[in-house]
Amino acid sequence: MINEEDLQLEIEAAIEILGEGGVILYPTDTIWGIGCDATNEKAVERVYEIKKRSDSKSLITLVSDVDMLYRYVKEVPEMATSLIEVNDKPMTIIYPQGINLAGNVIAEDGSVGIRIPMHEFCVKLTKRFGKPIISTSANISGEDAPVSFEDINAEIFDAVDWTADPCLEEGASGKPSQIIKIGLSGEVKILRQ
Repeated sequence: MINEEDLQLEIEAAIEILGEGGVILYPTDTIWGIGCDATNEKAVERVYEIKKRSDSKSLITLVSDVDMLYRYVKEVPEMATSLIEVNDKPMTIIYPQGINLAGNVIAEDGSVGIRIPMHEFCVKLTKRFGKPIISTSANISGEDAPVSFEDINAEIFDAVDWTADPCLEEGASGKPSQIIKIGLSGEVKILRQ
């Protein structure tokens, strides 16, 4: 458990790195993630390089709340709003048309995966940063996603610019989020339970 003062220090340290176009390693409401400013194309490129992942596979982005969501999606389908309101576990929604994000965050079809996290550190970090943050599993592409801090490959630690205090992982589910794709006319497709 981390006290409020130390939590704020962690947030400020992460924001400084994010603002400089750096890459962070941090716990989310699901598993440990690699993140950067989702509006900075060069920073996003570094995340792909660290993961050794093709940039044709899009990345998940975290926003602090519904208000921030509306700034990065052209149109939020009513069904998405309803799901967010009743959701009680980590849920990433694929929206039809991402806007105001780095080009390499948006999929070839224009869609974008966004989650409003259920984790104090992530919510406060995205709110304080004021922009979306990339959240992709902290692993090399093809390897298992790290359930906890101890599971993270040393290569990842060496590649990022800042690592969050491991005690911040408290409250994480240890499992990837469910992924739901929602079309403009409200059609819903569950991609991952």
